Amino acid sequence: MTYCVGMRLDRGLIFMSDTRTNAGVDDVSQVRKMRHWEIPGERIITLLSAGNLATTQAVVSLLDERTKAPSERDPSILSAPSMFQIATIVGDTLREVIASLRDDGQQASGGFRASLILGGQIAGSEPRLFLVYPEGNFIEAGDDSPFFQIGETKYGRPIIVRTYDPAMPFEDAVRLLMVSFDSTIRSNLAVDLPLDLAIHERDACRLGANQRIAENDPYFRRISEQWSLSLREAVNRLPPFQFADDESA
Repeated sequence: MTYCVGMRLDRGLIFMSDTRTNAGVDDVSQVRKMRHWEIPGERIITLLSAGNLATTQAVVSLLDERTKAPSERDPSILSAPSMFQIATIVGDTLREVIASLRDDGQQASGGFRASLILGGQIAGSEPRLFLVYPEGNFIEAGDDSPFFQIGETKYGRPIIVRTYDPAMPFEDAVRLLMVSFDSTIRSNLAVDLPLDLAIHERDACRLGANQRIAENDPYFRRISEQWSLSLREAVNRLPPFQFADDESA
């Protein structure tokens, strides 16, 4: 399992993903689930992945290979004219990989499913964010759906829904995402630090801040502790509850 978030802001795009992967309680490891491609000043592309690891790694490898040797049949995401076309290429590649696993006779094709978050910007156009489904089709983020989550989404979603503001600076968005990830980590052992963080500043068309939040990161630990304390204080400030009188007495 994993947890990844891509979010639209007025200032650009922000992404965060965990790195835990497991094939059972005794087979836990770390794998990077965030990938970037860029032509500085011309385009920046970020891909987050969740689902079957063999599937997502095959998709990334094919996308990489086709940037080096594109063809009419296998176009490159680094030469596609729009983010919509890039999303189409990524969706087609995901569908191709899943179909190839099924055609090779491997069992339980549903086990090869994966979901992707794709975001980026090409110079002269707007930053765009997409959610790519295992079938290869996709939807785009908009004002009504300004962020996407994949993987273990339910624990971290409420804090984003209640707190998200498109006008917030990247620094506030990082704090928001850290709380979302902390809530998920505390609720599901299949999600854990280190976390990968990246931003796309609007119109920069290059990768901005890009860092890993380590297992013992003091700032993340401080955020986690302060959030727990703030929740307890908030609950204590709620109006007191009173049981209704027992009418049968």
